[in-house]
Amino acid sequence: MAYQPPFTITTDILNLVAQISQQVGELNASQLNASPQLRKQNRIKTITGTLAIEGNTLTEEQITAVVEGKPVLGSVRELAEVKGAIATYDALPSFKPGNLNDLLNAHGLMMRDILVNAGEFRNKGVGIHKGGVVHHVAPPAHQVSGLMADLIQWLKNTKDHPLIASCVFHYEFEFIHPFADGNGRMGRLWQTLILSKWHPLFLSLPLESVIKEHQQDYYHALEQADQLADSTPFIYFMLSVIQQTLEQNAPVNAPVNAPVNAPVNASVNAPVNAPVKLPVDPVAQIASRKTPEVILHLLLQTPELTRSQLAEIVGKDIRTVGRAITKLQQAGKLKRVGSDKTGHWQVQE
Repeated sequence: MAYQPPFTITTDILNLVAQISQQVGELNASQLNASPQLRKQNRIKTITGTLAIEGNTLTEEQITAVVEGKPVLGSVRELAEVKGAIATYDALPSFKPGNLNDLLNAHGLMMRDILVNAGEFRNKGVGIHKGGVVHHVAPPAHQVSGLMADLIQWLKNTKDHPLIASCVFHYEFEFIHPFADGNGRMGRLWQTLILSKWHPLFLSLPLESVIKEHQQDYYHALEQADQLADSTPFIYFMLSVIQQTLEQNAPVNAPVNAPVNAPVNASVNAPVNAPVKLPVDPVAQIASRKTPEVILHLLLQTPELTRSQLAEIVGKDIRTVGRAITKLQQAGKLKRVGSDKTGHWQVQE
């Protein structure tokens, strides 16, 4: 039987997926992709953020200098980390998320001047320690290659939305902890890669930088998922981070719709360093509902969703979604206002 990571698609998660899908559409034609300088700045923010989480003390200005080939004062290890990250993020578009060799090659690039066995799975047991306390013991080394093969196979075959699948992969990767070092930055890198294959916009977004702003919440979400043996709280946290990243990079005059039930401190007007709070009840489900009920729920929150967006979010083909919409219209529960291109849906209470 194929491996299936444990997680639940909650109402909060569906709301965030719908909101993020809409935000990505709004940003698609923005200056984000049009400005090479902005892309460069965001890439530097990404590298600074992902390395800072691992304790690298080099500033954004110093990393900018390294990118530009200027001399920088710093420890040999920290400079090697920066150069490895630059090379890996430059190569990111060429990697395939479902290719295990690509993942190993990416780790080899990232850690080439830091680890003797860069690009190879660990051969010893590892754990995560904080303040002398063990927070996580990874699976034994002899299980790593099999666990990673199962995880990659799941990623290749899953029908879950890439926004959800990328979060699940990120958590499962951190749980397995397949390398002797560099697991955190590789997990974040691979989530960015998965998202970029859904929409190339994510190659230009400093997602890792926003994770750094919520570093303690990031660790807490990982620990909560460990305690539940279920990645649901981590999915919710990462989707909140993605939503906030999109808000911060939206054009000045672009409308931004905050997700329903979004954390208070992750709203549109929240300060950059506001904590992202986890849902109070991560077990509340909508996954068991029938497709028409899920569609009604989504359209009640985001009336502008198109049929294709709905199909992607609920994991059904567009014909199934079309039939469900027709049934809802015939039952008087759903009405179309305006044209197919510029109109919106109206849920009949």
